[in-house]
Amino acid sequence: MGLISNGSTIFDAGAMASGFGGSLSFLSKQTASSSSSISFTSGINSTFKEYLFIYNNIHPATGNTQLRFQANADGASGFNETITSTAFLAFMGENGHSPTLGYEGGRDQAQGTGFQQISGDVGNDNDQVGCGYLHLFNPSSTTFVKHYIARASSCHPSDRENDFHSVGYFNTTSAIDEIQFKMSSGNIDSGTICLYGIG
Repeated sequence: MGLISNGSTIFDAGAMASGFGGSLSFLSKQTASSSSSISFTSGINSTFKEYLFIYNNIHPATGNTQLRFQANADGASGFNETITSTAFLAFMGENGHSPTLGYEGGRDQAQGTGFQQISGDVGNDNDQVGCGYLHLFNPSSTTFVKHYIARASSCHPSDRENDFHSVGYFNTTSAIDEIQFKMSSGNIDSGTICLYGIG
């Protein structure tokens, strides 16, 4: 047992750590193969307070496109929930040209119902892909809005590295139980998306 002291009280370090969340529980995996979209329509429920989607080697059929996502509230359809979000991007070319960091005003939403961009532009050269995660918080709450955090690393068509960040919330107090991913244009040629519960 590890012990920590603040000078007057001794704490059990193991017991303290257990209060900051638990381990990842693998729930499901989907593999793209010239897929127009990838939908997770089960497994998102009140079992966990946090859900994590990890996408790996997403290769688009069409170059200069971005991975996006949307949700359905319980009993809803159409993947068109109301989102407020913000985004910023950093990038660097292979040749070191034009390193940039800035707010991406055209890639956020203010009470929008479109698919939210969660990656930078991805090229479709044979060696170009996007990887990242989407973290969804307490989607089964019927009291609060539903926050998300997304971050992605992607290879731009002009051979630069994109570091894309997006955060926001679904402005609904209904439970969210379905998530769909798709490219801004064209199919997802290949890649995987895994869903984990955190608890």
